Amino acid sequence: MTEETKPSGKEEEGKADVAQQIVDLGSALTRTDHGTVYCMTIVGQIEGHNNAPDTVKTTKYEHVLPLLAKIEESEQVDGVLFLLNTVGGDVEAGLAIAELIAGMTKPTASIVLGGSHSIGVPLAVAAQRSFAVPSAAMTIHPVRMSGTVIAAPQTYHYFERLQERIIAFVAGHSGISGEKFQELMLCKNDMAADVGSVIYGEEAVRLGIIDQVGGLAQGLAWLYRRMDERK
Repeated sequence: MTEETKPSGKEEEGKADVAQQIVDLGSALTRTDHGTVYCMTIVGQIEGHNNAPDTVKTTKYEHVLPLLAKIEESEQVDGVLFLLNTVGGDVEAGLAIAELIAGMTKPTASIVLGGSHSIGVPLAVAAQRSFAVPSAAMTIHPVRMSGTVIAAPQTYHYFERLQERIIAFVAGHSGISGEKFQELMLCKNDMAADVGSVIYGEEAVRLGIIDQVGGLAQGLAWLYRRMDERK
């Protein structure tokens, strides 16, 4: 007769912690033969300084920023995979997350699934290698602001400078030029009630915004290679 081994208390606690982490932060830590991969989702609306309604799915920058810093410092994490399906949101919060991702030294890969719109574009290109499935969509448009806006020259100058920061970030972390990205941002022929462009996975690769067409298998394969190189 063979005896069945029951999970230890620590193993049960570990599984419970992983399950709770997925529920709370949409993230999971997986140990493989290549090393340990931290998988993080960036979904819904990027929430800024104001709370979004309870009915809106959000990615909260105050949760993501310290978590990214912890991952970078952790000896238990060898690579990070970002799964994106976001409508965009707060520009400064999105740029803060993107800058932190771009500053990580551990191997990072992003996969655009569904969509990575508006400020989601800088988030998609911030990783060391970016992927997009063919059906993924990305909306590129000028900076917008809600609420009370003072109709003064300084306001328009602020919009312009904020837009320049986004263009510079995307151009600096992808293969598209700032001039071409701005052209897509101000295109008048692609959106019925607005200016801007909607592009899809393969087109994003042709334009140089995304590095490669691919999904989970391709993203993990690249991440594993980079992790093996670092050993």
